[in-house]
Amino acid sequence: MSLAGATTPMQTSPIKAVDAHVVSASEDFLVHTPPLPQCEVCIIVPVRNEAATLATTLSALAKQTDLNGYVFERDRYEIILLANNCSDASAAIAHRFAEHHSDLNLHIVERTLPPQEAYIGRVRQLLMNEAHRRLSQLGRKRGVIASTDGDSRVSSTWIAAILEEIANGADAVGGRIMLDPVGLAQLAPYTRACHLREVGYRSLIAELESYLDPNPDDPAPRHFQHYGASFAVTAEIYAQAGGMPLVRTPEDVALYKALQRVNARFRHSPKVRVTTSARQIGRTELGLANQLSVWTAMGQQHQPFLVESGTEVAARLRSRYQLRLLWEKILCGHQPSDREVQSMAQQLGITADWLQTQLTQPQTLGLLMEQIEHRQQQEQIWSQRWSKVSIEQAIQQLRLELHCAKQTSRTSELSLFRGCLKSIRCCRNPP
Repeated sequence: MSLAGATTPMQTSPIKAVDAHVVSASEDFLVHTPPLPQCEVCIIVPVRNEAATLATTLSALAKQTDLNGYVFERDRYEIILLANNCSDASAAIAHRFAEHHSDLNLHIVERTLPPQEAYIGRVRQLLMNEAHRRLSQLGRKRGVIASTDGDSRVSSTWIAAILEEIANGADAVGGRIMLDPVGLAQLAPYTRACHLREVGYRSLIAELESYLDPNPDDPAPRHFQHYGASFAVTAEIYAQAGGMPLVRTPEDVALYKALQRVNARFRHSPKVRVTTSARQIGRTELGLANQLSVWTAMGQQHQPFLVESGTEVAARLRSRYQLRLLWEKILCGHQPSDREVQSMAQQLGITADWLQTQLTQPQTLGLLMEQIEHRQQQEQIWSQRWSKVSIEQAIQQLRLELHCAKQTSRTSELSLFRGCLKSIRCCRNPP
């Protein structure tokens, strides 16, 4: 059994019921034109004052090809663009593009939302709920809701690469998001260095994870991103997760966590690629633009970029892997001893009594891991063990951890190979 689908053996996991917001009949339809019967993918694009980049965004979506370079059939996908609270020419640009690309299934919706709803979490929720409704109308449980942004440019094989991952068993797919090279070059030197180092840091963590806490549903090569500029999910698992959580920001991370709670098979695919703008004035409080702005301010104030040490990251991944192993044993009927629970709690930096109680609850492994993270923050045992370090030092530590992990993996593979050879010789030369 894959750990990605594990629940406790006491009873069926309480998969969250479909959120009323996902299927609510009272919520106005954004698009009244019925979807084409061939539609497999519903692309959603939230737009607010994106006049400078929107034509490029739409052009990339209109020029999709399959993985062999042939034109991707336009009847197989549609685009819902929600221009909300715009004070520029975004809507006009979208309409003009639609006129010049009449064979593209582009639905343009203009809305002025009240202040309490005019934020990206609500806008993306409206769009994804509409996409879910339309795919459900066609009976496509494995139909794909694919999100991008009005300042982003998807690769020519974006749709095809997403569908390939879904066909291979993924329930959801995060694409690799890169900064526009021109915009990246124009950033302040310290800001650019922070961005590049963070990409390297998180990429090393993703690679180390494939050795220390491997996930068969998300094998290497993989990346670390699950953000709105390239986030795809099947209609079925979107509903099982309760739909898009209604949070102001980061709504994409909230959806990722909701998917983890129901043990969705999430793929961080390097084949799915998107380029996004390097602007520092964004549309959300905690988005990429805000992070770039923070790094710029840090550079001006000569502040170091501090992160989790590579040693802490490795310890976290190892403890998580040990938890997976214990969980799998519990699924097979094992009753962990007090000593086992104590040892596991010590590794995780939480109290044993609390962990013992959680291990007997009917819940998914994804939900248990999320609760453990919250508990670690409350008890502070884990955080007291470690100190933040400069990102340069953390990268060096991660490289060392990765080198050791690779050496251990090669040693294990060699031992297994030698064991197989010995078995073959024994079979050929019986005593």
